[in-house]
Amino acid sequence: QVRLVESGGGSVQAGGSLTLSCQSSVYARVCMSWFRQAPGKESEGVASIAPSGTALYADSVMGRFTVSKVDTKNTLTLHMTSLKPEDTALYYCASTPAPYYGRDSDCDFRPSLYNYWGQGTQVTVSS
Repeated sequence: QVRLVESGGGSVQAGGSLTLSCQSSVYARVCMSWFRQAPGKESEGVASIAPSGTALYADSVMGRFTVSKVDTKNTLTLHMTSLKPEDTALYYCASTPAPYYGRDSDCDFRPSLYNYWGQGTQVTVSS
């Protein structure tokens, strides 16, 4: 059983930065993603990263967020800059089952792709 634990959330003013981390209990060849859900809104994919390191970003965060993976630490990170009030949400990470041998282009935001989900970390951006 894979366990994912997020950290790094907090409150920040608009224009500020935060870095989120997702610690996985195991190291494996997987596709991983960050999702977020704002109050009253549906969950949306934010950034994903394939085993090769190929990343995919939602249009709303392109150029502001960077996803990376430190395999030696079983850690997925999301570095967020130029934060906006509309980035306020619960952010959580997800992982596919291992091993993932799909195409990089298929490592995307389809929820059905992921078997493992974290509990989330809150990000609040004030104007």
